[in-house]
Amino acid sequence: MENQEKQEKETEQIKETGSLELEGRHGNYKVYLLTIIGEIEGHEAVSGNTKATKYEHLLPKLAEIESNDEIEGVLILLNTLGGDVEAGLAIAEMISSLSKPTVSLVLGGSHSIGGPLAVSADYSFIVPSGTMIVHPVRSNGMFIGVIQSYRNMERTQDRITRFISGHSRITQERLEELMLDSSQLVKDVGTLLEGEDAVREGIIDEVGGIREAFAKIYELIEKRSDEKKTEKHSGNAVENR
Repeated sequence: MENQEKQEKETEQIKETGSLELEGRHGNYKVYLLTIIGEIEGHEAVSGNTKATKYEHLLPKLAEIESNDEIEGVLILLNTLGGDVEAGLAIAEMISSLSKPTVSLVLGGSHSIGGPLAVSADYSFIVPSGTMIVHPVRSNGMFIGVIQSYRNMERTQDRITRFISGHSRITQERLEELMLDSSQLVKDVGTLLEGEDAVREGIIDEVGGIREAFAKIYELIEKRSDEKKTEKHSGNAVENR
């Protein structure tokens, strides 16, 4: 009965948020699996036919992960076309500020605001067929003050490029060059990067799949565990003096 209830809870969790607690075979580590798929939904709901990741689901979940001592690492699976900038950056900042080891894996694509989400983890992977599109910030609708609106968009874009360059090996200047490339995308400026391209440019750490991602998260968990033991041992040594 207990196992059935647990299974039903896990099924509902996957259905609602695409998340799951995984009991690791490697050292019995508990890893939390988080998926970010479809469109990143912000303050306005996307259409009913669009698959979306809701930031009001992810932010409390990330806070819960941080406060749960049983969860020792987070594996993030990404397949997103981008979406709301503020919501995407909010999720990325939450992931990057977790004290638990984090690993991201780009499957399919992680476009637009998916870039900061992919690099927000401690270590990032992308499958060989995975893609990332980097492009300038876009907006639609009527602009009352064109100059002021343009400046605000520039500042928003600067926040994005600073975050990506601050959490990866690419420079902000090189990222802006890729964003403004007019030779690749038919209806837009920007650059499409496949798996190896994203690694070569320094946005993603390594080309790999789920096996490599699990191996890395276990490695980071073990490293953190060893560091804690060393700190505890050093603290006890000081007290005994």
